[in-house]
Amino acid sequence: MDKLLFTGGTGFLGNNIMPILSKDYAVTTIGITPQDMLQSNLAVEVPNLKEHFDVVLHACGKAHSVPKTEAEKKVFFDVNYQGTVNLCTALEKVGVPKSFVFISTLSVYGVKAGEMIDETHPLNGTSPYAKSKIMAEEYLTDWASKHNVVLSILRPSLMVGPNAPGNLGAMVNGIKKGRYFNINHGQARKSLLMVYDIANVLPKLVDKGGVYNICDDTHPSYGELAKLMSEQLGKQNPMSIPMWIAKPLAWVGNFIPEFPFNTYRLQKLTQTCTYSNEKIKGCLNWHPMSVLDNYKI
Repeated sequence: MDKLLFTGGTGFLGNNIMPILSKDYAVTTIGITPQDMLQSNLAVEVPNLKEHFDVVLHACGKAHSVPKTEAEKKVFFDVNYQGTVNLCTALEKVGVPKSFVFISTLSVYGVKAGEMIDETHPLNGTSPYAKSKIMAEEYLTDWASKHNVVLSILRPSLMVGPNAPGNLGAMVNGIKKGRYFNINHGQARKSLLMVYDIANVLPKLVDKGGVYNICDDTHPSYGELAKLMSEQLGKQNPMSIPMWIAKPLAWVGNFIPEFPFNTYRLQKLTQTCTYSNEKIKGCLNWHPMSVLDNYKI
């Protein structure tokens, strides 16, 4: 059984995919939580690894926040870029793995709206999150080539699963409290991914490598997702607000942090943004789970 080093293995992703990974790999997690098997803050130190690993799944990262200060912006680069450099430095000391899988993000494209965006799109992301992930991708590409490591870069859409953080978790909480509303009947569509598919695709990646968008085939609308959540929570399907009401409400939300949404959030809720998964399906003969058929809160 191959040894797998998993960074970020005790968070949302790790909690959901560890049972799947453990069937095929001897998994060691590394990070800053008490649950991690190896304790290390990759953002500030080169970890002292004691053994060689065959596969690395590097999912540790800084996300789900909008930085307001230079110090907050710097954290993204410390975690997402420098953390990657420190990890690779440590791996060199014990022998590089045969395969390295990096969890990047669709944010590297810098796209706010569009349909079926594929891997040929330029990396125009300008946020600290996007730029730090682009830097990490570039570093890993050079590092893997130099050390003859099979590199896979996954750019996942919003990952869906139990106890999801970020926008998905906020949507669930909003529906629970009766504070979530569809805008324009929730017609905008988004690419989503069942969290388990990161583990499901991993065995196909380790020998092949490549750069891939990863998402499901259905690209559900917000309305479809809200309906599914409401049914599971035993709540009524959220009401719909027309744009002429939503826009002034969003403007108010720009000045009240506790408000359900603001202008930025309104854009995300009303603009379709979907990504193509044809490359990963074609190259790896892999097919994703359907979010609408498999998501359980």
